[in-house]
Amino acid sequence: MHIAFITPEYPISSFKGNIGGIGTFTKNFAEQLAKINFEVTVFVHSQSIENTLVENGVEVHLVKRKVFKGITWFTNRRYFNKYVNKIIHQKKIKIIESPEWTGFTAFMKFNCPFVIRLHGSDTYFCDLEKRKLKAKNYFFEKKALSGADKIVGVSNFVAKKTKELFKLNNEIEVVHNAIDTTLFIPNHKHIKSKSLLYFGTIVRKKGVLEIAKMFNEIVENDNTVTLTLLGRDNNDVFTKQSTLAIFKDLLSKKALKNVTFLKAVPYEEVITHIQKSEVVLLPSFAEAFPMTWLEAMALEKKLVTSNIGWAKELMIDGQTGFTINPKDTGDFADKVLTLLNKKEEASKMAKEARNRILNHFDMEFAIQKNIKLYKNLV
Repeated sequence: MHIAFITPEYPISSFKGNIGGIGTFTKNFAEQLAKINFEVTVFVHSQSIENTLVENGVEVHLVKRKVFKGITWFTNRRYFNKYVNKIIHQKKIKIIESPEWTGFTAFMKFNCPFVIRLHGSDTYFCDLEKRKLKAKNYFFEKKALSGADKIVGVSNFVAKKTKELFKLNNEIEVVHNAIDTTLFIPNHKHIKSKSLLYFGTIVRKKGVLEIAKMFNEIVENDNTVTLTLLGRDNNDVFTKQSTLAIFKDLLSKKALKNVTFLKAVPYEEVITHIQKSEVVLLPSFAEAFPMTWLEAMALEKKLVTSNIGWAKELMIDGQTGFTINPKDTGDFADKVLTLLNKKEEASKMAKEARNRILNHFDMEFAIQKNIKLYKNLV
């Protein structure tokens, strides 16, 4: 069977944009399918150049953005739809899949069954973050969802919330995000003692500002604890300022001395940074089913996450790590200090985190669920 994916991002050297969870998921999933002899094509839309390459058994098409003043939303979609349908015909593609983000596939018709996988729409994230939603994004996302032959959620929470927000009657099947545990292997040989790590985009919705407030409390208790932020900066949705600048302003002078800021590094290097840290902090306010959590758990890390929505489908508080309300920075700090100071208890939780991934969220299980889903559609 030949399977195709549409994505706005894909982590290869020739891709110049930012990479988030959708790109990570698509690459991991596509390459796993290629390993078990499926033909796989990925279409990366709205690019500055047009190019085709093959990487790790996956044929990747960078499709150029077609600009026409005033109606680019239409010309770009029309060109992309024609391009993809041509390849569907040539390659005999049986299934094509896309995320729902900003409704890029609105008004498109494909020459094979079409799946939308819910990684979190702009409508969904605006609702979680209590920020204003652009009417056009809601319109395009609803239109895109109405054109899908099948809708799949990456968590029960995102499926239920999406159904409510768009007033959908569709049955939404849930196949949780998963991870290749043969690539994410624990290595505790070079852990830096009392080191904390946040990795991901530096943005308000990920709880990074709460990390700053929490860290001020940590260094008052123990000034040998260090913190690293790894990721690209982003302008804050409310103040329009650099989120990193806001983060620094929130830090006390004592805390600022103990913080290291690293810009985004190649995807392969992220694993090394996670392995070297003692405790990972992922207190996000808005996710669908985050790949960062799966990665940290698979790497057997001591972990503190938020306790919102999707969290209970993945984390078990007090067993695989701690889940907290990010706004309760006192409790947040207490849980971090517990993981740093109660070594035996923390290590046991870290092992349970990896076991949970192995038993419930390993890529091998997810691949089989997805193949069954595709075959039923075909």
